Amino acid sequence: MGGFLSSLGQKLAERWLTLLVLPGALFLAIAVAARTLGQVHALDYPHLTSHITHWAQAPATTTAGGQVVLLGAVLAAAAASGLAAHGLGSLIQRATLAADWRTWPRPLQQWAHTCVTRRRARWTAAAERYRQQRAADARNLARTGSRADPTLRRAAHQALRRIATETPDRPTWSGDRIRAVAVRLEHDHHLDLPGLWPYLWLTLPENTRTEITTVEQSLTRASTLGGWALLYALLTAWWWPAAPLAAALALTARYRIRSAIDTYAQLLEAAVRLHITDLAAQLGIDHTGPAGPALGDVLTDQLRTRTSTPPTSGDTRSS
Repeated sequence: MGGFLSSLGQKLAERWLTLLVLPGALFLAIAVAARTLGQVHALDYPHLTSHITHWAQAPATTTAGGQVVLLGAVLAAAAASGLAAHGLGSLIQRATLAADWRTWPRPLQQWAHTCVTRRRARWTAAAERYRQQRAADARNLARTGSRADPTLRRAAHQALRRIATETPDRPTWSGDRIRAVAVRLEHDHHLDLPGLWPYLWLTLPENTRTEITTVEQSLTRASTLGGWALLYALLTAWWWPAAPLAAALALTARYRIRSAIDTYAQLLEAAVRLHITDLAAQLGIDHTGPAGPALGDVLTDQLRTRTSTPPTSGDTRSS
């Protein structure tokens, strides 16, 4: 047990150092430079070095006690910056998925509704272009007996997917990408994904859960990178070179978030389609052959009944 606790403490210390302190220390260094240089001396390197030399020669930093206090203050401030970035990252992730956008404060709700309306109009137009291209290819096949070049059809399909894979219902691409999984599973298998997922997660093989967890961690890191972008954006009030840095971080975070969301959605849908019969067997539901709407109806009804039925007084006492 002592060795386990020691190993656990070491891993926690490594994660604390890697995820919070090091990025936070870099942010503090840039923040000090921004506050020292300002907009007028934004790129004045000698001006910065002269201030650092002056601080290093201060009596408080030349004693052992002063250095210990300074190091502790730097570590605490770096960790606090890291926690702030993680908190902002959580808000960014929630806003990116936008699952509850209809409950947002009224100004944000109106903005989100406008985004959904515009995205839905664009998606409808792109879907019509894709349908027309497929119809044109079908007519060409019937007339000439040979398949048309699929380049135009693929381009139309990609243009459709860049907006959303299903009819948009959320203000962001990432939110609709996750929602599309639930829509397709309900359409193909009559499955209620939110109610089904906790039960299915417990029956998934370890390697499948590891893959999904890894992607979730990638999404968290990408969202935290967006949090750092917001913190660096605040420094532009004192130092304009922070603006391109914040923009680069924001673009990188956006790309990584979309990539992680797309991978997560694919794994989520694949896990449900591949292991839904295993869950049915665990619940004692007799089924043979591939999963279909009939099995989905039985599973959905059974899980909804188990979730909605409150425990009896005897069950409460026994628990």
